[in-house]
Amino acid sequence: METEAIAAMIRAGIPGAEVQVTGDGSHFEAVVVSPAFAGLTPIKKQRLVMDAVREQLASGDLHALSIKALTPAERSG
Repeated sequence: METEAIAAMIRAGIPGAEVQVTGDGSHFEAVVVSPAFAGLTPIKKQRLVMDAVREQLASGDLHALSIKALTPAERSG
């Protein structure tokens, strides 16, 4: 899979999110910043992102995805 394809799927699943994906073709890391994460536990944030790519994970098109899910306030520290 291409990094931009993964980023596009996450953006479609979490409208308005800022998404950066890096990776080597099989292992990827996504940094996702969205106001939708406000008030959510870290696990719920991860689930929102994973739901956006669940089909690709299930099919094996996407093998491994590490996620950093932040609110805009968490990003700016």
